Amino acid sequence: MTTEDFISALFYRVDEAMRGSVKHPQASLWPSEVVTLGVLFALKGSGNRAFYRWVSRDWRDLFPALPERTRLFRLFATHRAWTDQFLAAPSVLGVVDSYGIELLHPMREGRSAQQIGRKGKSNRRWIVGGKLCLLLNHLGLVVAWDCAGANAPDTAFHLLIEAFETEMIVLGDRGFHAKVGDPSNLKLSARGTWNTRMLVETVLAMLTGVCHLKKVAHRTWAAFQARLAFTLATFNLLVQWEGLQPDAQGFIPLSLAEFSL
Repeated sequence: MTTEDFISALFYRVDEAMRGSVKHPQASLWPSEVVTLGVLFALKGSGNRAFYRWVSRDWRDLFPALPERTRLFRLFATHRAWTDQFLAAPSVLGVVDSYGIELLHPMREGRSAQQIGRKGKSNRRWIVGGKLCLLLNHLGLVVAWDCAGANAPDTAFHLLIEAFETEMIVLGDRGFHAKVGDPSNLKLSARGTWNTRMLVETVLAMLTGVCHLKKVAHRTWAAFQARLAFTLATFNLLVQWEGLQPDAQGFIPLSLAEFSL
């Protein structure tokens, strides 16, 4: 499948999912066009300027009403709630984990009064950035997510888990344990137990390798949240591209590599 065929098929799938969305009379892009461009941005995994050069140079024919660069990225931030339509349904068993994202090199911490990243540890190293918390269902699809500064403890995401208290049993590591007040549906596991939790490591590896989410360069919290929202919508859309088909052993493989731009 060529890149043009992929973009066309992606737009069709997004448009089908957003049939109820209405275009503002003064808008130049339809909602499904905004989401398609946001998905391409998340999948490309590049900076704002590099992505806009790529779209305007190579794919202007597919998006003839493409707005100016800064307006396009303001649209992503303003309408990131549209990506909620692509979140998956909860299941009885789920998995939760956090993921550090670097926004700034630690040597540059504090140089700007507009810095949005916070200093914290990720994978046993210091970063200045944010922390993404993912809640997955038993298939590995993203059900819900939240984010905070990298200095936030995993217990800061208890509300995300509690929101599914009557629907899901959520497996988490001991980082989500608080002295008091753990969610009743949170089940903690020590390192090396409950191999079911390896599902979330697979998902995070794909977000790192294909979407290049480990390091981003956003300078406002709204832009950072939009990047996360479109990236997770991208993941849910693409891993289900051919349907979730189990193999002979009943395992359902997840893959993004074939869609890498």
